[in-house]
Amino acid sequence: MRFFTMFLFLSIYTSSFGQKMKVLKSFKHYSVIVNNDTINYHTFSKKSIDSTKTLLVYVQGSSAKSLYQTMEKDGKNYVGTVIPFDFSLLPDDYLFVVISKKGFPFLTKMDEKFPIPKSYYENQTLDYRTFQTDQVINNLTEKHKNHFGKIIALGHSEGSDVIAKLGTINKNITHFGYWSGGGNTQFIDFITFVRKKVDKGQISEEEALKEINSIFEDLKKIMADPKSTDKFWAGKNNSYNRWSTFSEPPIDNLIKISKPIFVAIGTKDRAVALESAYLIPIEFIRKQKDNLTFKVYPDLDHGFGKEIGKGKFEKHWNDVFLDFLNWVNGE
Repeated sequence: MRFFTMFLFLSIYTSSFGQKMKVLKSFKHYSVIVNNDTINYHTFSKKSIDSTKTLLVYVQGSSAKSLYQTMEKDGKNYVGTVIPFDFSLLPDDYLFVVISKKGFPFLTKMDEKFPIPKSYYENQTLDYRTFQTDQVINNLTEKHKNHFGKIIALGHSEGSDVIAKLGTINKNITHFGYWSGGGNTQFIDFITFVRKKVDKGQISEEEALKEINSIFEDLKKIMADPKSTDKFWAGKNNSYNRWSTFSEPPIDNLIKISKPIFVAIGTKDRAVALESAYLIPIEFIRKQKDNLTFKVYPDLDHGFGKEIGKGKFEKHWNDVFLDFLNWVNGE
């Protein structure tokens, strides 16, 4: 149920120009060409790449957007981004890497509509996003052989599913971050949230049954036409092609990973059911695996924000990031 990601990240965009523009201009841009497919990735570091020792690849959620957007209005400049990190927290020896969604440039104009390209929908799949990330890591490690002591793969929301799948094919990764993701298929979240409405007295049992049966019918349509790029569900940009592939239960992949994994979930997440996330430690216990760190953050939502009043939120994304960095250093 990761379709809320874009809305949530819009709420944590920053409008300050100076720091964001400085970071934006510091990115360096590269491409990997594999079988006539071009994958565009972008790196940020406080020093030269030769001075870095740790590779951190961040895989963002499901929003169909460029990584950065700029706008000038009333004599003021604005920068938006789907990368909500405070880069001042990034250690000096880290190389931070992000990958553009298929068909999107690194930068677009906020006040100019950018039509979502057909190639985006054609490649809006778990396998393709995993392939992208794998190729970028391989490209960097081949260009800088024996350079990185640690290789970190961090995913949020839909990106967490990618990280789980990536862990089954890329053996160079040393640490995994799995943020705001469930353990079960994404489809079950829709049912769970309907049942929560019943528990809160918001709808009746009869209304819930009707709503759940409607969801079942929608899911049948998706799986009957799983590669469709012009049919959409639960979000205007989420194609059947996307849903059918991201229905794969992440726990099936996470349990195969032997390297350390850091899972983070907020108790007020409204895009991923907390109950689904709890499947992860349960399965690791059941399989007697000890490479999991599972952290639940009270009162935080899908983007690690905390509501402090009607429509007002505290941002705690970077608090989670600091926890993650400390965990990496301790492993």
